[in-house]
Amino acid sequence: MVETLDSLGAQDQQQLSALLIDSIEHGASVGWVNPVDAASVIAYWQMIASDLAEGRRSLLVIREDGKIIASMQLEYAGKPNGLHRAEIQKVLVHSAQRRQGLGKRLMETAETLARHRGRTLLVLDTESASAGQRLYASMGYVNAGEVPNFAIGTNGGWTPTTYMYKLLSAHAT
Repeated sequence: MVETLDSLGAQDQQQLSALLIDSIEHGASVGWVNPVDAASVIAYWQMIASDLAEGRRSLLVIREDGKIIASMQLEYAGKPNGLHRAEIQKVLVHSAQRRQGLGKRLMETAETLARHRGRTLLVLDTESASAGQRLYASMGYVNAGEVPNFAIGTNGGWTPTTYMYKLLSAHAT
């Protein structure tokens, strides 16, 4: 079951930190490189807790036996000309749990949540030619373009990033 967290207690922050570190160590391009600085990961989740409290984002998680094994974020655009859109961020699935449909369940829930909040456009960026890009494309996300040398990969070297979008409403143009 996908759960939406409105706040982050110490245990959730610890579990999310472990999930993020596992993801980075297994090649996820989510803003960090190896070796991972644990203090920066903890500080990141503290910032996310603040965003949750202020309603700027939603955090979705999946637990197994009480432990967070997958998560993703939906950041809501706050500018007056962007109140119709949200950005999918940091879709993380523990390396031992991949290829079981958890990412797809998170994405489907995020789309439902976005619609409920009046968002009709979702955007995201992902490492080009990654499993993530294949997942998003299979769910109807459209490639908007690719930027070469956008990020340094988790183990060094440049990686391109693909920007994607999905219109959630037939009325959106």
